[in-house]
Amino acid sequence: MIDPIKRELLKNALITTADNALVMITRTARTSNVKNSMDFSAAVCDGKGRVVAQGLAVPVHLGVVMPALAACLDWFGDDIQDGDVLASNDPYSGCSHLNDIFTFQPVFVDGQRVAFVSLILHHSDLGGRVPGGNSADSMEIFEEGLRIPPVKLVEQGRVDRDLMRMIEFNTRVPDRVMGDVRAQLAALGQAAAEVHRLAASWKPRVFVEYLDDLIDYAEILTRSSLEKLPDGEVEFEEWNDDDGVGHGPIRIHLKLTKRGSQILADFSQTDTDLGGAVHCNRAFTVSCTYAAIRTVLDDAIPNNAGLYRAIEVVTKPGTFVDVVFPAAVGSRGQVGFRLRSIVLGALAKLIPGRLPACAGGSEFAIAASGEDDAGRRFLHLEFHNNTGLGGGPTSDGQDAGPYCIGNLANVPVELIEAEYPIRIEEYGFLPDTGGAGQYRGALGLVRQYRFLSDNVQVQVRSDRFQSRPWGLFGGGPGVGAKAWLNPGALDAEALPSKFIRRFKRGDVLRAEMAGAGGYGDPAKRDPSAVQEDLRQGKVSQRHADEIYGAG
Repeated sequence: MIDPIKRELLKNALITTADNALVMITRTARTSNVKNSMDFSAAVCDGKGRVVAQGLAVPVHLGVVMPALAACLDWFGDDIQDGDVLASNDPYSGCSHLNDIFTFQPVFVDGQRVAFVSLILHHSDLGGRVPGGNSADSMEIFEEGLRIPPVKLVEQGRVDRDLMRMIEFNTRVPDRVMGDVRAQLAALGQAAAEVHRLAASWKPRVFVEYLDDLIDYAEILTRSSLEKLPDGEVEFEEWNDDDGVGHGPIRIHLKLTKRGSQILADFSQTDTDLGGAVHCNRAFTVSCTYAAIRTVLDDAIPNNAGLYRAIEVVTKPGTFVDVVFPAAVGSRGQVGFRLRSIVLGALAKLIPGRLPACAGGSEFAIAASGEDDAGRRFLHLEFHNNTGLGGGPTSDGQDAGPYCIGNLANVPVELIEAEYPIRIEEYGFLPDTGGAGQYRGALGLVRQYRFLSDNVQVQVRSDRFQSRPWGLFGGGPGVGAKAWLNPGALDAEALPSKFIRRFKRGDVLRAEMAGAGGYGDPAKRDPSAVQEDLRQGKVSQRHADEIYGAG
């Protein structure tokens, strides 16, 4: 008999184990995108490779855990021993892109494999033609860096020094990357020890039965939560500005069907892939879909494989959201944010009055690499994917608020200036950029960089220059994104959404990120809310007069 109290205690213990691993990462990692942006995730799986618990991390990583672990299990079969650490970053072996190294450590009790612990870290550079590995214009995965198939990074407690040297010799910043790899292994070992202590306090057979039940329990709750939503079929589409190599706009189409306790997300009518690295593989599309649908389900549902059973995702190989080997996928994070917005847009049509308009942001990522005046190599990697939420059914979008399924933090200005020859000259809100509506969308943000060394190679991946964040139910779209080289100078130049170029000492990059969409008819906006926006400088008098008739 399953004791529901014990099941709840077990669930919370496993979640705490995953969270503890993430805390250890933040204390020991070397690179800012890991320790500050928190571009990492942790999960606990059962002995069969099914997710049973996850930490407070990046949700879109976690739907890829099972296919990545399944590829490792397929390769090694029964040759998995206590003290092993399996690793891979290969998108064609279940992972998402090369920068994310997935690691898995088995947990044995009395000779029986009862669990795996998993850690995923975005490593700042693993070689390839462009520093950072996120270039939007790569055409094959072989251009993007070191491709690691399922391997044993640690075998029965002994680190494979040859593999570690292979990683070290394939990064431009080995001290930072190897520090992150060692932090990842240390946190993974800590999590495995915690799960072992927990499992050893049970009989292995009983522990496994409770893990099975925890997954089944999540499925029951998920289906019950879905049954409370209205049945129906809705379609939603958006456009990516381009694919990084000159084709575009790219249509991404979703038909969402909800019947009873099952939901189907069909992306098969999305445009055919024509190249570049902005698109993604099927595993990442599925993961983004899981994360978006999760936001409308009961908060009490455990985040594990049982939740996934009620969600079916259909894709067509060779399309923008299901690329085939040997396509490059380094910039897949940009379309990941778009996929989540599309699913949320479809859900907003299915269950009106529940969800806000489209989040703002230009899905902006920058990798700046060069040498400082002392001749030291540097690589600044930063993901600034959103600027705040869209207007909602009852309130304005939170300016600079977090995206509900992103969880990435910004890199503090002070840290950037302390570690790299870069000065942040402006970081703030852009007035008049939030989508108009009864409830206004969040304002766009600006980040302005001045480079303080010569010959800095800058690679930017962004979007929303043409396809603006959408509004809902009469709300207007947010203002689109822009980028400039040396704004205000005689040699000022408008930049595209995706580029690689060299910057000289003193050059300035200005990135203006899109505002979020508005919700409802702007004519219904409370005049006092308009006056408060005017007082805070969030809108200009001209904008207030034109949009809201404030004058």
